[in-house]
Amino acid sequence: MNPYNIAILGGGNLGTAIAEGLLKSGFATPAQITVTRRNVERLALLKEAGVTVTSNNAQAIQQAEVIIVALKPYNVKEVLEELKSHFDARKQLVISVVTGVSLREFDAILPAGIPIFRAMPNTAIAIQESITCLCAQQATNAQVNYVTDLFNQLGVSISIDEKLMDAATVLGACGIAYALRFIRAATQGGIEIGFDAKTASLIAAQTVKGAAELLLKGNRHPEEEIDKVTTPKGCTIVGLNEMEHRGFSSSLIRGIGASYHKIGS
Repeated sequence: MNPYNIAILGGGNLGTAIAEGLLKSGFATPAQITVTRRNVERLALLKEAGVTVTSNNAQAIQQAEVIIVALKPYNVKEVLEELKSHFDARKQLVISVVTGVSLREFDAILPAGIPIFRAMPNTAIAIQESITCLCAQQATNAQVNYVTDLFNQLGVSISIDEKLMDAATVLGACGIAYALRFIRAATQGGIEIGFDAKTASLIAAQTVKGAAELLLKGNRHPEEEIDKVTTPKGCTIVGLNEMEHRGFSSSLIRGIGASYHKIGS
């Protein structure tokens, strides 16, 4: 059982999803979680579940050992500067899920010596299926293990160098949209060959889910699984080759690169 109280500063979509995931997984009880938002009426469902909801960030911080910062990038510095005196480096750690704010920038705002983590999840965190990339500074092995365990309740977590956080944003967070666009295109193709939209969407989505599980559970390379369904002169290889002729892999790679360069611009 998680021994710590958790404060989530910023009860927007991501902050709320984290709270819900921690509750569903049993990692934390409602009494251990506080979520803040200016308009607390938007947190009615969490309140009904027994979670403490408040607009008082300072109070939330003082009652927690783990502070998850889920604020908007444009106001995180201003908000944390006002709250700086309420942090306690002796007993607390901070986890940021804020896009584009570095550990160095957090270190400049927060009290000296406080352990700081950056986490980059994706929107599948709402159903406990996120891939979350983590990095940290000034953290003990026990704290690293705790934060890793926390995000493993919400999917799968991996440790990366901070210099790869922008790349993680593109591949893991933007990647949700890329995968969904593939499913949408496959659905449209399914409609063209005879299925109604609902059935085509179900087949396409479950097929992608199954393909992903083959890789994750079997620890295999995609080409190994592709080879199993591409028989000589078969319909699969004809379709794959036509997609490649039309730039399927190239367009995806170029799209990932374009997103990455946009973050750095």
